[in-house]
Amino acid sequence: MALLRTEFPDLKLLNRGKVRDLYEVDGKLLMVATDRMSAFDVVMNEPVPGKGEVLTRMSLFWFDFFRDQVKNHLISADPADYPAACAPYREQLAGRSMLVVKADPLPVECIVRGYISGSFWKAYQKSTTVCGFELPEGLEESGRLPGAIFTPSTKAEQGAHDENISFERMVEILGRDTAERAREICVSLYSRAAEYARERGIIIADTKFELGWHDGELVLIDEVLTPDSSRFWPLDEYRPGGPQPSFDKQFLRDYLSGLDWDKTPPPPPLPPEIVEKTAARYREALERLTRDE
Repeated sequence: MALLRTEFPDLKLLNRGKVRDLYEVDGKLLMVATDRMSAFDVVMNEPVPGKGEVLTRMSLFWFDFFRDQVKNHLISADPADYPAACAPYREQLAGRSMLVVKADPLPVECIVRGYISGSFWKAYQKSTTVCGFELPEGLEESGRLPGAIFTPSTKAEQGAHDENISFERMVEILGRDTAERAREICVSLYSRAAEYARERGIIIADTKFELGWHDGELVLIDEVLTPDSSRFWPLDEYRPGGPQPSFDKQFLRDYLSGLDWDKTPPPPPLPPEIVEKTAARYREALERLTRDE
């Protein structure tokens, strides 16, 4: 059964994001991944059944995969380990929640790109200098970049759009030491994950990491390398020179782009087949990436 939103009256609700409901419990944070789906920063009215569980399982997989590289905020994903106040809600929490430490999130998004697509491609069409990077001329849409690049962005309020910024602007916001450490962590994680995924038939075109301070250390927080935060393309269908088939929400974006909708609320209704095809893509990404584990 799909979960569109949680109602836990015994817990302190801190925030409802586009996908996650965030609660505070005994000085810790309880992150619950609902089945809400957003596109163009607008939350759809129809949930995608099982999506929250896919996002949670994917994040847990990557937290474990990277455990020797960087610390993360996870305490437990087993509701039996959660504080007693969570007990009445264990059934809803199972499979789609994480109890995590409170970290102080960096006020920028940490994006790593291995291929040129999305907003980066649009910017490149106007100028070969994008986010402070001087890129070669003649790149194709969805083409592989000469190397993975770190392109931070601002964090916009819900309903607004993030904006790409240069690394030097990130330095101004965070200080050089923090900015350089964040870049080092994220490029290293992306490079390792991209190699792993490619062996399983998936290209990770780009992804967004979240980092935060905890006990004086930068740790990995929020979600990691999910279909919501990444572009996943099937390797066997990859053809540079245009948009790619995907295992992420790009399928939904493409459908919505073909409608007479200005990408502001309220969203248009989603046909059941679009919801199911989106859910199937999320499930396939999870199965491909975790099948040998």
